Amino acid sequence: MPGWARRAAQDAVAETGVDMTRFRTGPHLASWGGRAPQDHQSGKRAGRSKAKKGNKYLGAILGETAVAAGRTQTREGVRHRRLARKRGTAKACVATGNTQLKSSQLGVPGMRYADLGPDYYDRQRDTRRQIAHHVGKLGALGFEVTLCRIPEPDPDGTGPARVA
Repeated sequence: MPGWARRAAQDAVAETGVDMTRFRTGPHLASWGGRAPQDHQSGKRAGRSKAKKGNKYLGAILGETAVAAGRTQTREGVRHRRLARKRGTAKACVATGNTQLKSSQLGVPGMRYADLGPDYYDRQRDTRRQIAHHVGKLGALGFEVTLCRIPEPDPDGTGPARVA
């Protein structure tokens, strides 16, 4: 995983133990480690909450790995930088650590980490939202935008191109 070196992994295993059956899922592990967000709400009023008390040693490891992951060109790095711009570095470190714990699945035999790529969040956005955004930006710059789909070639090559 990005940001994790041998020592960080050894320390995390030392804190959580080798037997991961007591944590049913990644979010359960994140909650035990004190990296899950808390929600203090009463009616419609959503109050501020303090950080959850958890394993402070695991939290320190995750803080270091989150900062290191924030410097990489991976999904975690992109997420860390985006959150740091919007909410601040400290909250970005906690959120990135939460993501790392959830996706790590430490101790699951045969499971390997596969990075989803730095463009993961761009691919997840709705296409219509992107189109509306770019049309609005071009309109604000004084351009008139007309959209039409590019015709797809005919699959068998016998007839004219079809418009999807």
